[in-house]
Amino acid sequence: MMPQLLTVRVKRPDRHPIRIWVPVLPVVFVFSPIAVMAVLGAAVACHVYRVDVVRALGTGWRIVSALPGTQVDIEYSRTAVLVAIR
Repeated sequence: MMPQLLTVRVKRPDRHPIRIWVPVLPVVFVFSPIAVMAVLGAAVACHVYRVDVVRALGTGWRIVSALPGTQVDIEYSRTAVLVAIR
């Protein structure tokens, strides 16, 4: 299953935290021309390095499908960023 929502939360000292919700599907539609070019470039790279294209694209899709539930926490000084993929 493809990720549906990306949540970004930024905690800053002495300010209100910022929370942004990004729906993944509209972003994918907006960037689909770039995604098509990236897939074609990956297919050419697979051909050059003699890697099975179908297997490589399948592996990429499995990685994207495994993203829901991933959380990334980054802290620097007194600022913290939390990225959650659902």
